Amino acid sequence: MIKTRRLEIVEFKVEMAESVSLLSLDEDNKRFMPDEVFETKEIAETVIMSLIEAYQCENGPFVYPILFNRKHIGHVELIRIDKGYEVGYHIGKAYCGLGYATEALIGFLNYICKVKKIDKVYGICDSKNVASQKVLIKAGFVLEYEGMGKYHGSVTHICRYQKVF
Repeated sequence: MIKTRRLEIVEFKVEMAESVSLLSLDEDNKRFMPDEVFETKEIAETVIMSLIEAYQCENGPFVYPILFNRKHIGHVELIRIDKGYEVGYHIGKAYCGLGYATEALIGFLNYICKVKKIDKVYGICDSKNVASQKVLIKAGFVLEYEGMGKYHGSVTHICRYQKVF
């Protein structure tokens, strides 16, 4: 689907369930994306099947795995929210700090925003997630709000960034 300098962003396949489950159990994923934790391969398979179906829907969610040398290392997503669309991403701990999240996010947004005719995207993260804030800034997002807000079902201190295309 999308190729960047080092990565491929493709559609999910059910066969990826084991790697999806393993990546979701990463401590940072559990901490910052608790609604994207899949304890078993079977749970991951069910989620993948629904994500595959969502590719055909107008409003998504649009979630795609990130591959490095054909190995599944994370995902990138575009989710419908009240204000428009929010981007999300996760890179497995073994691959963090190498610029993969930023590279995947830029490549993904350049593609998906053209296809979906989206002119503004938000990036919302827990204010303690400094790594995610750095990714958003490197990808061209600008801080719009910092303070209390809803994040994964609870109210916490958040940072909301936006990028206009």
